[in-house]
Amino acid sequence: MGLGPRGRGAGAAGRGAGGNGAGAEGSGKDEYMTQEEEWDRDLLLDPAWEKQQRKTFTAWCNSHLRKAGTQIENIEEDFRNGLKLMLLLEVISGERLPKPDRGKMRFHKIANVNKALDYIASKGVKLVSIGAEEIVDGNVKMTLGMIWTIILRFAIQDISVEETSAKEGLLLWCQRKTAPYRNVNIQNFHLSWKDGLAFNALIHRHRPDLLDYDKLDEDDPIGNINLAMEIAEKHLDIPKMLDAEDVVNTARPDERAIMTYVSCYYHAFAGAQKAETAANRICKVLAVNQENERLMEEYERLASELLEWIRRTIPWLENRTPEKTMQAMQKKLEDFRDYRRKHKPPKVQEKCQLEINFNTLQTKLRISNRPAFMPSEGKMVSDIAGAWQRLEQAEKGYEEWLLNEIRRLERLEHLAEKFRQKASTHEQWAYGKEQILLQKDYESASLTEVRAMLRKHEAFESDLAAHQDRVEQIAAIAQELNELDYHDAASVNDRCQKICDQWDSLGTLTQKRREALEVKTEKLLETIDQLHLEFAKRAAPFNNWMEGAMEDLQDMFIVHSIEEIQSLISAHDQFKATLPEADGERQAILSIQNEVEKVIQSYSMRISASNPYSTVTVEEIRSKWEKVKQLVPQRDQSLQEELARQHANERLRRQFAAQANVIGPWIQTKMEEIARSSIEMTGPLEDQMNQLKQYEHNIINYKHNIDKLEGDHQLIQEALVFDNKHTNYTMEHIRVGWELLLTTIARTINEVETQILTRDAKGITQEQMNDFRASFNHFDRRKNGLMDHDDFRACLISMGYDLGEAEFARIMSLVDPNGQGTVTFQSFIDFMTRETADTDTAEQVIASFRILASDKVSHPAAGCKDSVALLFSPSLAWIRGKLVLPFMLLSGCFNAEFGPLDHSLGDLHKTSPNYEPCCDLTEKASCSYWVCGGSS
Repeated sequence: MGLGPRGRGAGAAGRGAGGNGAGAEGSGKDEYMTQEEEWDRDLLLDPAWEKQQRKTFTAWCNSHLRKAGTQIENIEEDFRNGLKLMLLLEVISGERLPKPDRGKMRFHKIANVNKALDYIASKGVKLVSIGAEEIVDGNVKMTLGMIWTIILRFAIQDISVEETSAKEGLLLWCQRKTAPYRNVNIQNFHLSWKDGLAFNALIHRHRPDLLDYDKLDEDDPIGNINLAMEIAEKHLDIPKMLDAEDVVNTARPDERAIMTYVSCYYHAFAGAQKAETAANRICKVLAVNQENERLMEEYERLASELLEWIRRTIPWLENRTPEKTMQAMQKKLEDFRDYRRKHKPPKVQEKCQLEINFNTLQTKLRISNRPAFMPSEGKMVSDIAGAWQRLEQAEKGYEEWLLNEIRRLERLEHLAEKFRQKASTHEQWAYGKEQILLQKDYESASLTEVRAMLRKHEAFESDLAAHQDRVEQIAAIAQELNELDYHDAASVNDRCQKICDQWDSLGTLTQKRREALEVKTEKLLETIDQLHLEFAKRAAPFNNWMEGAMEDLQDMFIVHSIEEIQSLISAHDQFKATLPEADGERQAILSIQNEVEKVIQSYSMRISASNPYSTVTVEEIRSKWEKVKQLVPQRDQSLQEELARQHANERLRRQFAAQANVIGPWIQTKMEEIARSSIEMTGPLEDQMNQLKQYEHNIINYKHNIDKLEGDHQLIQEALVFDNKHTNYTMEHIRVGWELLLTTIARTINEVETQILTRDAKGITQEQMNDFRASFNHFDRRKNGLMDHDDFRACLISMGYDLGEAEFARIMSLVDPNGQGTVTFQSFIDFMTRETADTDTAEQVIASFRILASDKVSHPAAGCKDSVALLFSPSLAWIRGKLVLPFMLLSGCFNAEFGPLDHSLGDLHKTSPNYEPCCDLTEKASCSYWVCGGSS
């Protein structure tokens, strides 16, 4: 009896070592094996199931043992000495086992069974609670459990269908093969097989020549099962492993018996399945390649069309040929608005779609281990971005030029009209003046007439001096028209030159006539002459004042704000305030003429009452005064109308500003929300995608506000309003922000799609994705979705990497191939995907601890309240806000008898002051981790 315990101990130790060694062989496949192998010693098999398993497992073992020329009759008796068990393992594995002990003593049998069990454990099978003594003692339950474990390992575990394996792979294979058959719906390995149709469907799918499936009767399950087993035994070399009556009459047939029998079908048809799998794989690769080629061609086509459109558009925007008329420039402005509204928005969408297609294509190529796509020369995303930037620069410059040209032409039209009015007035005044000054009528005139001529000439000189300002204004306007490049500057210059030449001639002739008159005349003292002279001197300035007033009252004006029009109204009010004083001057001038007439009448003088010194008559003064009085209210009305127009423009400004001041911050807020969401979002990527799609939906629904603002902006431009002090946002700012918002949300959605593609292609779990995101966000100090080199180095060190400069440079070449100095979340995911491809899960590690502790684990130590799922986490684990390092394997968290901790681990805090143990490490280990109390 002393040998029994030692045999179990050796067997368990050997199997434990074998289990650890096989972890690298297939850790990802063991989850199903681990669950199936937990054989409870205290439970008894259902008698019906035990009967089915005896028959099935015996038939299965004999199907292999017959290759060695032997067989078994009683499964629990014939394996007791371990010889046929070792022979069975050699047949199904094709490998030699250690030489068996030929003695008949109990310890010889236990030794042989342990050799068999050690071999099974070396293949990565965890034999829980199955010892050599139970097999030697003929324990039916343990023997059946051992055979089932062998069947799982050598007949079922290696089945792989569409990325599923073992039981799930076999079930999926059955479902795929029987999908076209009526009345067959395989959902499990018990009830779905009771009518026998599934067995026949599998045979007919691969060998339709062996049976006529349409003639099967659903109501004859026993006949269907027997027919399938007879055909399988005769034509497929699959022995009968089931009793049709047991399958049909049992409420729930034994799942393991059915799985064992069906696995024989799978292996019998494995050759055909492998050929089909190979064909599917080739088709899948070809489909992926064709799709990639299509995306490449689509990218090249879209890039060519977009670049060609930009190439055609930029010269149009860079054309600065000025137009001569306001109407032509307005036509150019309208064409530019059509470009902004109709032609550019589709191209913005094409550019965004082009970037999305490029990123998707690169992701697919990277996932399928294909070289990155390199577009044709000049068609890189950076080339398109550069061309687009040049387009927007040209667009901005063209708009500024259009507005400046419209202002210039508006100013030119105003100046040209003003020039024409002043020139016409001056020309009318100067008409005939040279002929009068050239007359020599004084040579035959009397003294009285000469005196009259002199007085008249003095009045003309006064009138001439009064017109000096008007001539200077005409010359100044002509000069400004030349400086502003007026299209009809030649005719303006010609007319101005004639006026200036005529003005110089009038000045010369005036001086000569005065000299001639002064030689022949004496000082005239008569009262009438003095009165006439006083009238002429006062009437001429007053007449000029009235003419100037009429010009000002009829003068065109251009204002751009309420303040400017109010300034004109104030000036007009000041002018009206001077009217009483002007009326007093008018009455004084008229009283002079009345005094002349009174003197002539009083002294019965026989001379004319007309004033020889002035061309301004009393009637003319009265007429012009009445004209001024009429123009004043007209000017009032035009100023008030302009004030109303400016108020309307101000309302447009405020209306635009009210919307822009809401839309601008809204766009900025959405940009910040998207930026935050790309960093802070957790949970499944599909939920993140739905959230981003909701963002995109909300943004698209906001488009009507942009369109309304565009409408208000058009009204402002049509009203020729060029400034707005109520907002800092221009329509250009809003357009650029809107386009950037659309591009950003599309790019963010594309990034999440890329992460989904990467996750699905690499088999990353959602929990791992969340761990990656948590680690990345923790070390992303600037919270901008990027880690610089120092952040990334700290992240690697925290995960246990021993980084030298060369190793860090190698890793940086993987995550930052372009040398931009930052690591994106996508690059971080790609790196972590490669690094964690073969890592163990928490459940597998817990199961390993249970094996090592011989099933003595009850619960984690009382002091370790946090989940042991943190064991060997591929990234840092955070507990209660502190960093937990992955040292749990070295501790005794499970109360197993491992003895005290290594002193080197207990002394860790001496060299690492930022680390503090969560328990007393000098005693027996009862804690599973270290906690970092300082900052990471």
